[in-house]
Amino acid sequence: MVNYRPISFVLGLVLSKIALFMYVPTLMAFFTGTYGFIEFGKALLITHLAAFLFLSIGRTKNFRLGVRDMFLITTLVWSVSSCFAALPFVFINHISFTDAYFETMSGITTTGSTVLSGLDTMAPSILLWRSTLQWIGGVGFIVMAVAILPMLNVGGMKLFQTESSDWSDKSSPRAKNVAKNIVAVYITLTLLCTLGYLYTGMGLFDAINHAFTTLSTGGYSTTDQSMNHFSNGAHWVGSLFMFLGGLPFLLFVTALRKKDPQTLLRDAQVRGFFYLVVVTSLLVALWMTIQDNYTFLDSIRISTFNIISVLTTTGFGLDDYTSWGALPTVVFAFLLMVGSCSGSTSGGIKIFRFQIAATLLNKQIMKLIHPSGVFVQRYNQRPVNDDIVRSVVALVLTFLLTVIFIAGALSAMGLDPITSISGAMTAVANVGPGIGNVIGPTGNFAPLPDGAKWVLSLGMLMGRLEILTILVIFFPAFWRT
Repeated sequence: MVNYRPISFVLGLVLSKIALFMYVPTLMAFFTGTYGFIEFGKALLITHLAAFLFLSIGRTKNFRLGVRDMFLITTLVWSVSSCFAALPFVFINHISFTDAYFETMSGITTTGSTVLSGLDTMAPSILLWRSTLQWIGGVGFIVMAVAILPMLNVGGMKLFQTESSDWSDKSSPRAKNVAKNIVAVYITLTLLCTLGYLYTGMGLFDAINHAFTTLSTGGYSTTDQSMNHFSNGAHWVGSLFMFLGGLPFLLFVTALRKKDPQTLLRDAQVRGFFYLVVVTSLLVALWMTIQDNYTFLDSIRISTFNIISVLTTTGFGLDDYTSWGALPTVVFAFLLMVGSCSGSTSGGIKIFRFQIAATLLNKQIMKLIHPSGVFVQRYNQRPVNDDIVRSVVALVLTFLLTVIFIAGALSAMGLDPITSISGAMTAVANVGPGIGNVIGPTGNFAPLPDGAKWVLSLGMLMGRLEILTILVIFFPAFWRT
């Protein structure tokens, strides 16, 4: 049986935090005399009232949450929060609620797809709000990936279950302590990223906004030119901190606690992610140098930035990689779905699932060669049981089926095949820009029909929450007592 009162209480707490974050752009608009103070004030009032209502309904002495409650809370927190966080876009940008919800869902899931243009002349308050949404979504997903998904055994995440994943009364103090440490690391890296951008010549406002969206691997910018607007040094700073945002934040905490940076390097996921970045960046850079007449230094800078941006599902734009030729376009189309490390701010399938699939393939080949042999499947020096393998296979299968379903729905609405397929891929993988003239690196999602935006919003939410977390609530068995 679902416990609706505790769920309502949690939603009230989350909305109250969303309202608190709204004060930052509200006060900035007030003290700078720029547009948005009244509009944010209205959004604040509505969100506070909704939070109070949810808290009043959900207040109870017996606050207990079961597994089914956790599935429902995880879905509702993202979808309900987006409804209220979308209000400033409606009031300030005067866009439809559909467009505002799409922009907000894209922000809070750190996807980076946008329906807005004219960013260079837009109210600073709304630009800061877009960046803040991605920053909140990034740290929120890290905590969820560390504490909730392993407990629910979603997509093989049980492989990363530690004491910090246990939210029972016995272990909750430790879990909360780990969450605080992750937030502390996240804030520290954000500050370092801001300083890095300032050093390369960015203004303070641009540096703060881009630090928010770089470390959260979100990709929102303060200018329509995205990172093309800034210096080569800013591109390298962006590459570094996007890469760091794609690493498991729990490993950062462990490395700091043990005072051993080698903790990161010993992790199979981190090594796999690093090698993939190096190999694909060099491959694309050589292609650009030979085929497109870029200088080698420029090709290294541009290819590395774009590879990391796509792999970490950030979606920052730097040049139009679809104009570089067939090979880079195919490489980027594959990387759209890969993602980086589990427990990071990025989306996608994640590196560890490909690595587990590789160990499974190796095991099957060895069984063919030695039918009587006994082979133990291992990952990071730990045995991988059949339950984890089944979870990984189930998630990858549902990931591909979700992409196919969304692409079919988009094509049924009249979108061309490239827009439909790349739109579905980029939504479910939380990347941002797709491929093609409409939603490619130089376009946006504004021309799409409203129905397509709602379908893509669902795709972004499903991709961010590892698909099965949402899919399970549509089964009748979930609602039976």
